[in-house]
Amino acid sequence: MSAELLQGSCHCGAVKFEVRTEIAPAGRCNCSLCRRKGALMTPRFPARQLKILSGEDALTLYQFNTQVAKHYFCKHCGIYPFHQTRTDPQQWRVNIGCLEGVDPYALEAGVADGASLSVLEDA
Repeated sequence: MSAELLQGSCHCGAVKFEVRTEIAPAGRCNCSLCRRKGALMTPRFPARQLKILSGEDALTLYQFNTQVAKHYFCKHCGIYPFHQTRTDPQQWRVNIGCLEGVDPYALEAGVADGASLSVLEDA
């Protein structure tokens, strides 16, 4: 599957973005945050392939554990559109549920063992 230019947004539309990425293989993570948010994520892609079109001021940042990964949420609707990865901060992933025209329920997904990367107990 090749990388395509996709449009995305949070639920309320305050945050709009475009990204050039593949959608498969889609993945989930078993770390404490990902287990709770349950998002299906794109494969990793370089930061330059994500462009925030509007609403950068509507994003809020959440970091935990090692404080390396950067998880972004819309401060209005609470939706999680994308994050900068912990294992390689130059790589990002997008929440497939935020992409226009993509059905996350039609994709098979693997599970990454993010829980084993935690340095704090139960993080």
